[in-house]
Amino acid sequence: MGSMAKAVSNHHLQALLHQAGYGQARAAFTRQVNLRGRDHHLDLHYDAASVYWWLRGRKPDEPVPQVIAEVLARRIGRAVAIDELGFTAGVASADLGLTFAADLEEARTTVTALWRHQVTRRDALSAAPFVASATAEAGWRWHFNPGDPDASHRGRRQVTLADVDALRACQQQFLDLDRRHGGGQFRASLAEWLHREVEPMLHGTYTDRVGRQLFAAVAELTGQVAFMSYDIGDQGLAQRHFIQALRLAKAADHAGFGAHILANMSTQAVYLRQPAEAVRLARAAVAGGTGRAHILVMARLHTAEACAHAIAGDARSCTAALRLAEHATAKIGRSEQPTWAGYFTPAHLAGTAIRCLRDLGRTKEPLGHAEQALHLAEGSVRTRALHTALIASVYAAGTSAQPQHASQLGHDALDLAGRVRSRRVTDRITDLAKRLSPHRGDHAVDGFLHRAHAYVSTASHG
Repeated sequence: MGSMAKAVSNHHLQALLHQAGYGQARAAFTRQVNLRGRDHHLDLHYDAASVYWWLRGRKPDEPVPQVIAEVLARRIGRAVAIDELGFTAGVASADLGLTFAADLEEARTTVTALWRHQVTRRDALSAAPFVASATAEAGWRWHFNPGDPDASHRGRRQVTLADVDALRACQQQFLDLDRRHGGGQFRASLAEWLHREVEPMLHGTYTDRVGRQLFAAVAELTGQVAFMSYDIGDQGLAQRHFIQALRLAKAADHAGFGAHILANMSTQAVYLRQPAEAVRLARAAVAGGTGRAHILVMARLHTAEACAHAIAGDARSCTAALRLAEHATAKIGRSEQPTWAGYFTPAHLAGTAIRCLRDLGRTKEPLGHAEQALHLAEGSVRTRALHTALIASVYAAGTSAQPQHASQLGHDALDLAGRVRSRRVTDRITDLAKRLSPHRGDHAVDGFLHRAHAYVSTASHG
C-alpha cells in the first residue's frame, strides 16, 4: 500500500475501532468478526486488508455490518447501532469540517456548510466521531501555513465595519447566555443565526481590512458553537467547529484567539483523557500566544497547560504552568480586554489549581484555593456548579475525608446544576457521587446520592 495508500474516509468506523482497542490490531478484529459470523451461519474470511478497504469507503455485504456491530459492542461495553459504523449513505458529512482549508474560498465554503448541516441534519452531525489526527493536523497548519495575502471578497451584499460591530454585539449576548444556562440551551439558536444571518455576510463584498475583522468576529462565534458543543458532550461536532474557528482566526491574523482555540482543544483532549495530545496542544497554544496575546489570554493558556500536565501525571511541569498562570493573572490590569476571554478571572485559575492538585493526589493543598474558586460573578452559573462539585470531590477523598460536608456541597452543586444544560456539570455530579459511594450508610451521603441519581437520570434523557 506504501505511497499509494488512500486516505481514510470512514472516520465513524475508525473511531469505533480505536474505542474497542482494535486501532492497531485489525487482524485480531477480523478474526473476531469471522468467529462471530458463525453464529449467523456465515463462513467469513476477512483479514486486515478488509479493514483497510472498509475504512476507505467499501461496505461489506449484509448481514456483516450487524456482525461487526456485535463484535465492537462486546469490546466497548455498550450497544453499537449499525448506523454508527459509517457504511450508510450520507456518511461524507461526517468528514465535514475536519480539514484546515488551504485557501479562503474553501474556508468560507467549509464553515458555512458546517452551519448548514448542523441546522438541517442536526442528528447526523451530533453523532460525528472525534478524530484525533484532525486536531493535530489543524494545529500544525495554524502554526506553519503562510498567512492569507488578501481577505477581500466580491459578492452580492456590501459588508461594512458596522456590520461586524453588530456581530460582536450578538456574540456578547450568546457568551452571557452560555455561562448562565449551559451549552445545551442556546446552541441551536446560535447555529441557526449563523446560517441565516452570517453566511450571507461571509459571501458578501468587503475590503481586505473589513474582511480581516469579519473573519475575526466569525472565528469567535464559531469558537462559541464549538465550546457549547463540547459542553454538552457533542465532541465530534465541537472538534469540527474548533478547527474552523482556528482557520478563520488564521485568516484574520487573530493570533491571540487562535492560541485560545488551541487551548480549548487541549481542554477537550483533557476531557477525552488524551494526555499526550492535551500537552502538545497546550504547549502549541502557549507558543502561539507568547508575545502576541493579551496577558489575560496568556493566563488562560497557562491554566490549560497545567491541566494537561496534571492528567499526564507530570507534577513538576504542572506546578510550573500554574506559577506562570498566577504571574500572568497578577498582571491583569484594567486595560481593555478581549470580550471572548473576559470570563477568565482569578476564580477560574483557582478552580484549575484545585483540579490539578487533586488529580496529582494532593488532598489538602486544593482546599486553600476553595474560597477564591467560588468568588465568581453572578452570571457564572455553570462555572459555580462545576467548582462547587469539584471542591466537594476534594472533601470526599483522602484520609481526612469529610463526607458530610462533601454531601452538603453536593446539594449546592445540584441546586445550580438544575439551572443549566451542561454535560460537563452532569459529569462532575456523577464523579462526586462515585467518590462518595464508599460512605453509603451515612444519612447525609445517602440523601445526596439519592438526589444525584435522580438528577443524572433526568439529565441523561433530557
